Amino acid sequence: MAVGLCVGSLLLVPIYFLAHPAASQMARGFVTPVVPGGSGQLATVMLLVIGIVGTTVAPWQLFFQQSYVIDKRITPRFIKYEKADLWIGIVVVILGAGAIMGFTAAAFAGHPAAGHFTDAAGIASGLQAHAGRVAGVLFAVALLDASIIGAFAVSLSTAYALGDVLGMKHSLHRGVGQAKGFYALYAALVGGAAASVLIPGSPLGLLTNAVQTLAGVLLPSATVFLLLLCNDDAVLGPWVNGRWLNLFTGAVIVVLVMLSIILTASVLFPQIGIETIIAILVAGSVTALGIYLVTPGDAPAEPADRSLRDTWRMPPLTDLPPRHLTTLNRAWLFVLRAYLIVAAGLVLVRILTLATGGA
Repeated sequence: MAVGLCVGSLLLVPIYFLAHPAASQMARGFVTPVVPGGSGQLATVMLLVIGIVGTTVAPWQLFFQQSYVIDKRITPRFIKYEKADLWIGIVVVILGAGAIMGFTAAAFAGHPAAGHFTDAAGIASGLQAHAGRVAGVLFAVALLDASIIGAFAVSLSTAYALGDVLGMKHSLHRGVGQAKGFYALYAALVGGAAASVLIPGSPLGLLTNAVQTLAGVLLPSATVFLLLLCNDDAVLGPWVNGRWLNLFTGAVIVVLVMLSIILTASVLFPQIGIETIIAILVAGSVTALGIYLVTPGDAPAEPADRSLRDTWRMPPLTDLPPRHLTTLNRAWLFVLRAYLIVAAGLVLVRILTLATGGA
């Protein structure tokens, strides 16, 4: 996957120089964000912000990475190479995303089409018209590269997850004859995605934003379960999270929830301003800190022996003890479910509003 990302990002480099974005303006934009269109467009902007988060740290990636590590028969002593692969992907994606924002802003500045594209194909056509044919073609090829990676990775992740749930043999190491259900499911998912794209008049831009935003809304719940799993001694043994990693992950979850709250507020009250957003961020941070300080922690366990990491193997599922959930755990899971229902519902409301031409 890192190779595919690198190839796609390398194609973006020439476009960056063809469009000639101002580096000083890009640097200023990264540190002083503004709301395009003013407060009246806040709901739409927040939808895009959460969509960017959802497509960058997508919930399916959490399941995909775990599954393909197992499928490639990678043992703990190769974890450092997996981390290197992950960091390469992170750096490349950030650089590529920054380049796209820079050269599109520079290419379309002052043109009526700026801010009115409905899908990525329109951006490729616009780049060809305003930055030259080479820029448009390179962007289209990079888009094709990203689309192929996304289509196969997301479908494979879903096939892995459903294979786990349904108890099917699910591995690319097995032939079609040994895992018919897995390959049939994989093919059906790829075919279904292709069919939805090829439907005449399909609003691809709207569908893309809807899926990415929904992924951003679902991300906190997936991260919570991942955090619980990463603190399970029976599953991870010497690989369990340390205190600082738990604090970092908890802070990420808080930020994701606050973004969803801001989206909820902007949908219910379209005229809210930046001051209200800042108030929500401050109140959410203070609340999260207060909950952390007053919530009793688990009884201190015996420190994990980190020297056993390279030889650790998770016991079979049948040998794992059931997860013990405290009353507080259950209460938070109930709150999380309620949050998912409300947030996902409001995302759908906002998407339908945009689909029908609403502001």
